[in-house]
Amino acid sequence: MSHGDERGLPEPTVVVSCRGKVGPFSESSIVMAESGKYFDYNATTPMSGAARAAWIEANDEYWQNPSSLYREAGRARMVLEEWREELADLFEIDEPERVVFTSGATEANNAIIRHLARDRKTRIAMSAVEHPCVDAAVKREFSPGQLREATSMDVLEQWIREGEVDVVSLMAANNETGEIFPWEKISALCSENRVSFHTDAAQWIGKMPLEGLGQCGFVTGSGHKFCGGKGVGFLLLPESEADFCSSVGGPQENGFRAGTENLPAIAAMVTALREARSGDATGRDFFEQEIAEKVGARMIAGDAPRLWNTSMFLLPHSKNLKWLTRLSARGFSVSTGSACSAGQGNPSRVMAARGLDFDEMSRVIRVSGGWETTLDDWTALAESFAEVDAELRNQ
Repeated sequence: MSHGDERGLPEPTVVVSCRGKVGPFSESSIVMAESGKYFDYNATTPMSGAARAAWIEANDEYWQNPSSLYREAGRARMVLEEWREELADLFEIDEPERVVFTSGATEANNAIIRHLARDRKTRIAMSAVEHPCVDAAVKREFSPGQLREATSMDVLEQWIREGEVDVVSLMAANNETGEIFPWEKISALCSENRVSFHTDAAQWIGKMPLEGLGQCGFVTGSGHKFCGGKGVGFLLLPESEADFCSSVGGPQENGFRAGTENLPAIAAMVTALREARSGDATGRDFFEQEIAEKVGARMIAGDAPRLWNTSMFLLPHSKNLKWLTRLSARGFSVSTGSACSAGQGNPSRVMAARGLDFDEMSRVIRVSGGWETTLDDWTALAESFAEVDAELRNQ
């Protein structure tokens, strides 16, 4: 499909980034305390310049309700459907109606889990490290007798082959460790054994290739994880899933989800995904080597396939909040783990699944870089960790 001429929306362009390097994001796309010191991309990302331009254009030109009947609303409806078609094209889906726009992956995951739990005899299996919005939804909608939590892919595969589950939910990549799961293999195995499959792909989409996701049954994504803005996301439905219903009260989204669509946010999100690209693990790997040698940090899931931008590690001493505070004073933004779990006082399921005890959990840090994070940025972060290490040891 064509982009821009009918809608007046810009094509993605290569511009000079805020550090003078060539990249797809404009100078206004990254707003933070100090450029190059933001290391919490798994929590959220700044809106890209192209996404921001698409949002402004759609907000100015197509602000009418796409469900209204007059001519201007019809134009908004046409643009909405063009964005739906483009997202379907990105996932190599021939039926655009399989794309349902939502407010984000949390809403999408909850809606899918509710849908799959309609039959109270349905048995579901999920990994032991699912995102809280999947874990909590499953445990709300399914009884303990219906649920199995897999601690390994071998166990999960066995359950599928032996007909012990009806539904499988497996994230594509973990938000805390960055660990990549064999979603494509599990999806194919589920298809062979007539098992429904759902993957929360919020951390994968925008960082890794999209090939194969469109054929995975239920898939969810979130715009703010790939520079597309907050408050917007989507789900992909399997073929012939005509009875799905996220919410009632209106005919929007082909009857799958009631409520007026956020067209500017949708335009921004699809634009950001169109320009998204995979990154390079060189800087992350150098950083891990440096803090292992100079600080004594121990990598978590370091031996597993991981997203190129993510590192989670156990520090040798002191609470992680002490490290975070001192790094923040130096301008660096890092995390103690999942933003959706932070501050709740509960142990991380991911850390528990990795065998960490309570004391170790309090010494874990996650850093996650972005598409424009340079080797110099990773080096500066490693040097600051070494400085903080010396400070804390001398207290």
